[in-house]
Amino acid sequence: MAHILVVDDSPTETHIISTTLEKQGHKISTAVDGKDGVEKATEIKPDLILMDVVMPELNGFQATRQLNKQDSTAHIPVIMVTTKDQKTDKMWAERQGAKGYITKPFVADDLIQEVNRLLLS
Repeated sequence: MAHILVVDDSPTETHIISTTLEKQGHKISTAVDGKDGVEKATEIKPDLILMDVVMPELNGFQATRQLNKQDSTAHIPVIMVTTKDQKTDKMWAERQGAKGYITKPFVADDLIQEVNRLLLS
């Protein structure tokens, strides 16, 4: 189906997200922080990016902003998947260009639904 880039510094979270989406038939690539995520997104041009917020090097807000400023990646939708659950966090994510927002811990069906919403739009 779709090629999805998962950007998260937690191997456990990366595994949970990847396994959930692979069961839906998606191809998964991973990145360990925001800097790695921007580099991989620029290289592989995934159909969708799932981005954590709290990461070393470059946080998810900064990485999303960079991706939205680059012509080659601005079209790729980003869903923030994070423990940050304040209304201001969600608003800030939208201002950086995120198209979706899911808080951890998430329900697998909610993640799948949000991924499908953006892939089908």
